[in-house]
Amino acid sequence: MMKLIGSPTSPFARKVRIVLAEKKIEYAFVIESPWTADSKVPNINPLGKIPVLILDDETPLFDSRVIVEYIDNVTPNNKLFPVPNRERTEVKRWEALADGVCDAAVNALLEGKRPANEQSQEWIARQQGKVSRGLAFMASELGEKPFCVGTHFSMADIGVGMALGYLSFRFPEINWRENHPNLDKLYTKLMQRPSFADTVPHD
Repeated sequence: MMKLIGSPTSPFARKVRIVLAEKKIEYAFVIESPWTADSKVPNINPLGKIPVLILDDETPLFDSRVIVEYIDNVTPNNKLFPVPNRERTEVKRWEALADGVCDAAVNALLEGKRPANEQSQEWIARQQGKVSRGLAFMASELGEKPFCVGTHFSMADIGVGMALGYLSFRFPEINWRENHPNLDKLYTKLMQRPSFADTVPHD
């Protein structure tokens, strides 16, 4: 059985967990933080990051984008990426946007945890600007469509849902639901799926 190394707070681990659930793949979820002094993550992933998917032959896969594409390719059911064409590029663009918003949010969070006299408010503001612009771009691109790309659920929606869920978890003051009602409508719809409802981030 495959093993997923991650934590309940990691948005990128949540993305992989959602994909595994949507594809109905069984796995063992091994909770591990890369931030503890005795973390085993650097021994599994030389980059010291989660998530890491350990395949049946013990090969470690890292970077959530690599992991989810692998998972989607190994089973034919519930395809989350289209065949290689313009639509596939569009799905991957949404995924990159969502990942970028999450990266910026995580960077702001980590900077805010440093001692006050060592924090860079300029750096935090720069990350917050990325989040704000990313949300506005998502909302503009989504418009009144039922899903991010076309008329069906895809990896694009999983990425956006991951990012919105993380912002609600760590930065409730951003209030993206009120500022972007169409994103709120999409996330409410996504949360009706067991894959999302069962993976809500928590400390």
